[in-house]
Amino acid sequence: MTLLETTASATLATAPILRSSRTLPTIIQGGMGVGVSSWELARAVSKTGQLGVVSGTALDTVIARRLQDGDQGGHVRRALEHFPVSALADRVLRKYFRAGGRGPGIPYLPIAKPSQHPLVKSLELSVVANFVEVWLAKEGHDGLVGINFLEKVQLATPSAAYGAMLAGVDYVLMGAGIPAEIPALLTGLAEHETRSLDLHVENSTTRYSVEFNPQALTGGQLPPLHRPRFLAIVAAHVLAVYLTREESTRPDGFVIEGPRAGGHNAPPRGRGSLDDDGQPVYGPRDDADLAKVAAVGLPFWVAGGYGTPDRVREALALGAAGVQVGTLFALAAESGLDETLRAQLLGEIDGPGLQIRTDPLASSTGFPFKVATLPETLSDDTLYEERPRLCDLGYLRVPYERTPGVIGYRCPAEPVATFVRKGGSSEEAAGRKCLCNALLANVSLGQTRRDGYREVPLVTLGTDLVGVMALRARYPDGWSAAEAVAYLEA
Repeated sequence: MTLLETTASATLATAPILRSSRTLPTIIQGGMGVGVSSWELARAVSKTGQLGVVSGTALDTVIARRLQDGDQGGHVRRALEHFPVSALADRVLRKYFRAGGRGPGIPYLPIAKPSQHPLVKSLELSVVANFVEVWLAKEGHDGLVGINFLEKVQLATPSAAYGAMLAGVDYVLMGAGIPAEIPALLTGLAEHETRSLDLHVENSTTRYSVEFNPQALTGGQLPPLHRPRFLAIVAAHVLAVYLTREESTRPDGFVIEGPRAGGHNAPPRGRGSLDDDGQPVYGPRDDADLAKVAAVGLPFWVAGGYGTPDRVREALALGAAGVQVGTLFALAAESGLDETLRAQLLGEIDGPGLQIRTDPLASSTGFPFKVATLPETLSDDTLYEERPRLCDLGYLRVPYERTPGVIGYRCPAEPVATFVRKGGSSEEAAGRKCLCNALLANVSLGQTRRDGYREVPLVTLGTDLVGVMALRARYPDGWSAAEAVAYLEA
């Protein structure tokens, strides 16, 4: 046992959770996509003095669909009134707003898939949408607000980050990859500089990148922006050490996420064997050495099974600045999760127990993905087989080199024949689920097809439900985000 661990075990049982006199939060509300970490949730957490985080994944589709559903409460339109370039906001509003919402059975309008060379209207929607979500989360208080991105969704990152920064976002968090270029990206965007990100292109023979020119989009003349702090979400201390070796890649801190967290998990280190239920087997090698993370000298938060007051105290005693928690907030009243799904999840917790599997195949990213086994969702094999395989959103498509200098895009969840024609394999496509459409259905924004088919949800939660059960006992009719924060601070 290390000295850090000895100190932790001696103090965590009695040490009170005190708010730091620094600006660093103790509790980070995890960024849960698509839209589960809504602006309402992030705002409620931020007002408690902790860090509320909106999900930045697919916000262009989220905002476009909210507008088509009539913008209940007028929140999107209120934020659009404050966008610094009114012409961009007006174009988005004219394109997507439907007073009174869509008619019965009317599909949502399609938007262009992310690509290396996006249309101007796609960039405008991305920038405006990310501005709207962050602006609403920050409205009416001076608390901290962050936004969470996936490194796997590279094509959308520059414009999305810029939109969030126009709204004054305080933190950017990113996981699901190695976010080495993000610190420099944020620094440049704060000065409205043209920036590019290298693309991970399969089978590439040359270097590819995606470029974003803020001034070409806005017309220039905007003052410098606040440069947000950047937290890299990693699973191993080795990656934390790697990212701090160069000034250009050094984040402002880390979230160290273990395999009990919901959503995407890092693959197990080693041979990657599966248990009898087909789940990846994690072992001691998959636990980050927090003493080595602490030795890097940057603040860090721990995530994945830290949703109780005792675990918060343990994290603080181990040298962490605090914890990141998702599941407690996913089930809070302010989250974007569909009300029926939330009630169904809580009912399963009250019953024989909610089963949450680490599915090695569900996500087209190749990362394991936590799936809650619920009726009437894609966790049901019958419903999965009945769903027509298609790819009309494309956030998780992977660029690949078609010929030198020319890239295409493919996704293992698209029609198998199409994926194979693009160089993929049928084995790689087996069991893959369309997360883009399913996660939008989780937040009541699922597409209705012209043939009448409605997209089916696929719910993700973390496997540690101790805190959820404690809050369920305390608040049988449900809890708010502020009540979840108060529980963790107890």
